[in-house]
Amino acid sequence: MTSRSSLDAAPPAALQRALVLISHGSAARVRLGDGAEVLARASGRDLQFVCGDEVLCHHDALHDQWQVRAIAPRRSALYRTNARGTGELIAANLSGLLIVLAPQPAPDWFVIDRYLAAAHSAGLHTLLLANKADLAFDAAMQGELAVYAAAGCELLPCSAHAGLGLEALRTRLSAECVMMVGQSGVGKTSLLRALVPGSEAAVGALLRSAEGRHTTSVVCRYDLPGGGALIDSPGVRDFAPALDHLERRTLGFVELERLAGQCRFADCAHLREPGCAILAAVSSGAMSARRYESYRRLYRLHQQLRARAPRRQR
Repeated sequence: MTSRSSLDAAPPAALQRALVLISHGSAARVRLGDGAEVLARASGRDLQFVCGDEVLCHHDALHDQWQVRAIAPRRSALYRTNARGTGELIAANLSGLLIVLAPQPAPDWFVIDRYLAAAHSAGLHTLLLANKADLAFDAAMQGELAVYAAAGCELLPCSAHAGLGLEALRTRLSAECVMMVGQSGVGKTSLLRALVPGSEAAVGALLRSAEGRHTTSVVCRYDLPGGGALIDSPGVRDFAPALDHLERRTLGFVELERLAGQCRFADCAHLREPGCAILAAVSSGAMSARRYESYRRLYRLHQQLRARAPRRQR
């Protein structure tokens, strides 16, 4: 991904590897190899970096400015669909996705399913973090969590308010670089404060040169005191995975991945086709009907977004 023009403009010896802590348009707050954190700007319009990217920077002594000249190859990437129906990169070099939910506000299970689908398609580990465990989980929530556990999802109850489960969470994240996502109001800010003491001051330092972005509307990367890293993201009302980055046959649903090979037809869409192993599993109760409805909704959304996307991306 390093362009010849970038290296021609600055000899390789003058380039320094850096880590993007926060990005905003063509500007980024980066950490250099010696630990110094500086503002850097893209050297060209084609360079699009995100939080978690490893980049190559050059210091322009004439203008006393750091420039991002190239982006190192990404080990992983998480995408969403934007308002135009095209894929938008939101974070890079993750090992997992930390999906926060809580009894209040009531979980939107379909949004959670879409996060799981995007993560699975991207090859990321997932951890469902049931926050506010000091409050009672009603039977409906316990039932849905049991469905996820049966599908192989890792679950961890915790409470940022009461301190429940936080030590186990710190241990679980100590060797990971995860992005924390979830609906607005589930307690992500409280969890961040518990996991990264002084994070309010840290985000202020990160944003000091990032053109005045509001702290709740940006994606920021933090080092965890016990090891590992956490990328925080704004709370959402909805989330749509990028259609071009979903596993095409199963859309990232692990139950479908396990059963799709048993369908009569190789191109089965798992909607109404005869001999569909997925429909049989739903009928027998082997697959959650609610999870299957989630797949159907994502399939329809996938088709709608594909129809709206520019022809070259179809």
